[in-house]
Amino acid sequence: MQISLYDLSVPTFLQTVRAMAGFLDRAATHFSDTGIDADYFVNTRLIDDMAPFHFQIEAAWHHSVWGVEALKTGTFAPPPLVGPVPFAELQAMMGKAETALEAFVPEEINRCSGKELNIELHRPLDEKDAWTPWEPRTLAFTPETFILSFSLPNFHFHAVTAYNILRLHGVPIGKRDYEGRLRTRAL
Repeated sequence: MQISLYDLSVPTFLQTVRAMAGFLDRAATHFSDTGIDADYFVNTRLIDDMAPFHFQIEAAWHHSVWGVEALKTGTFAPPPLVGPVPFAELQAMMGKAETALEAFVPEEINRCSGKELNIELHRPLDEKDAWTPWEPRTLAFTPETFILSFSLPNFHFHAVTAYNILRLHGVPIGKRDYEGRLRTRAL
């Protein structure tokens, strides 16, 4: 069985982006029902030395949309981080991610297969949410290895961290909420 570059990336990101939108909606309802200020929650962390909830959502958005965009452009260049925003804006990020991912056409992504893709990385945020200077480094990929070994693992790390922060704070979500709609075949 052959699988295309498009199939490896776009539908895989869409499945989890849609699931994230769903669990963010459930979180908003939970916060409203329990009197928790959802906007205060955006700064919540799983543990002190990890990035806050808002960063997890934004990073998932970046690794999905700009991960696929990098296949076309050869550059992983997400926009600058916006930082803490109201909870509703985090929900809107998932809507923007879904719209952007749906706009990618299989042929344009599949044409990128097998090319060289060199990605320049910069130092991530440190535990104080400040940029720590260091020399950028370049990683040499193919589009396939970029998606499979960089973009998807980073995307899922941030998606599951956001999920875990919500679970830790009592949002009634489970594994099926994280999985989203499975892409099954007809029997």
